[in-house]
Amino acid sequence: MSAKNRDEHNRFRCITVGFRVSPEENEAINRAVALSGLPKQEYCCRKCMNRDIVVRGNPKVFKALKNQLGDVKNELERLQNASEASDELLDLIRLITVTMDGMKEGSDVR
Repeated sequence: MSAKNRDEHNRFRCITVGFRVSPEENEAINRAVALSGLPKQEYCCRKCMNRDIVVRGNPKVFKALKNQLGDVKNELERLQNASEASDELLDLIRLITVTMDGMKEGSDVR
């Protein structure tokens, strides 16, 4: 049997919340979760309750950044001009930029 799931205030999490998303939304959520370094459950809870997402640099986050930057590079190489960039690509670039700027300053990313 698995361990009881508790939050940072030692409250037992016994309620399940679920919702439907499109495949594109799922991909965007998974990318943001990977860049945060948090478990998906914790990331979604914090975002839904409008709390800060604090990213701390670790090997998992650095690997996610490397992978996402590779995806951005491939997509930019595919485009004929900048006006063809999708909103999803621009959002991903903004998220990567915020994450890297925070890590560069040696502070937490919010």
